[in-house]
Parts: sequence; C-alpha cells; structure tokens
Amino acid sequence: MCLILIAWQAHADYPLVVAANRDEFFARPSAAAAFWPDAPRVLAGRDLEAGGTWLGVAHERRFAALTNYREAGKTLTDGRSRGALVADFLTGDASPASYVEAVARHAADYNGFNLFVGDDRTLGCFSNRGASQPRWLNPGIYGLSNHLLDTPWPKLASAKAAFSAALAGLPAEAPFFELLADREIVADSHLPETGVPLEWERILSAVFVSSENYGTRASTLLFRRRDGQTTLIERSFDTGGQTAGEVRKSFQSSLISTAV
Repeated sequence: MCLILIAWQAHADYPLVVAANRDEFFARPSAAAAFWPDAPRVLAGRDLEAGGTWLGVAHERRFAALTNYREAGKTLTDGRSRGALVADFLTGDASPASYVEAVARHAADYNGFNLFVGDDRTLGCFSNRGASQPRWLNPGIYGLSNHLLDTPWPKLASAKAAFSAALAGLPAEAPFFELLADREIVADSHLPETGVPLEWERILSAVFVSSENYGTRASTLLFRRRDGQTTLIERSFDTGGQTAGEVRKSFQSSLISTAV
C-alpha cells in the first residue's frame, strides 16, 4: 500500500473514511478483498506470497492498514512479514494501544513500515522509522505514503485536498475513485529524494502508479457510518492500468470491547 487517506472523526455521519491505493509488483500474487475463510469476521485482500494484508476491517470495528517506508539500500533480507502486522491486529482482540506496544518491542525485526491500527474509539499510527513512537490521532484528515505520516510529498498534498473535498459529497463514491486514479507525474523540481533513480521517482510521484512491472494494483474506498454499517469497495487493475474487477462488501459492525 503506497497511499492512504483517512478522515478520522471528521465527518458528522461517517467517523471513519479511507481511500487508498496499493502499489505492488504485478508478479506478486494476491487475492481481492473478501471475508477470510480462516477468519470470517475479517474483510481484507490477501498477499498470497506471505499471507498478510495491506488494509482491512473486522466486525468489531477494527481497522488496520500499512505502507512500506521507502529507503533504498536498507533492506533486511530476513525481515518479518510487514503484512502480518495488519493481519494479526484484525484477527486478534488486543486494544490498539497494547497491540502497538507489542509491535514496538520487535520493530527492528521489520523493514521500514507505517502502520495504522484502530477501533471505534482510537486510531493510531506507528512507524519503525523516525521517532518510533505511536501517534494517537485527533479528529481530522491524514495522509500517508511511503514516508512518515503527513510528509508533504506533492502527490500526498494534492490527494489530501481532493479527499477533503470529496468528504462533503458522501455517500457519493465517484470523487474518491477519481482522485485515486490521478496519473499526473510531478515536475522534477518538486520530486522527493528517496534514494531511488530519478526515473523511478517520476513514476512513483503519481497517485496512480503505472509501469511495466510495478504499479497500482488496487484502489480501495472504505467508510463506516456512526451506526456501524461498514462498506468496502475495492477496484483491481491489470498490468495496463485497466480495471480488472470490483469487490463491494457491506456489513453491520458489532461493538465488542477489546482486551486491555
């Protein structure tokens, strides 16, 4: 997952709204969003190589999502699966705070990541880069790409502005998918320097990433109403950047207290 936009307690009727793009190599196998046979209360896509996921929800109003932290040349060859960080929270019953505390104890075992975890009461973001302290979010609008929370990369700034505008039109879905489909390449003078070649900085500067072997594999819109009704729409894309499928799932979230 390379772009996540979140409105947390920022809309009168929808306490959680998420719009996200997952960027990945096309050769890496994955399954579209579905309720997991081995964890029926979890709704998420699935990485079929390592078994984890990049974004999902569970019936108890649990939410988690992940992006990788881009740092060329600093890869652990034996690092733990980052996708398991999302899956383990969704399938477990630990509170967001206790879960992040447990993750932090082993944070050095992973390549760079940013992790959102939340329930109906709290939403936090934790990264094993930067200050390495969890940030518990106040009501507002947040954006995350492959650096730290709200790092003002050009694509994140433009996407956040469009996301903010789209919130006013809920439950209309089209504006969210339009902003996630933005393929504009940022001018070289505004590109971040993350250690990858300039050609890749250009490719990755678009909200919707498109190249021969790597690109946006899925766009996801998730929103939860105050009464707990939760809807997830996921559009998947082929190697040419064309829509290859759509999943739409809705369910009534339950309110079950998490463990301390």
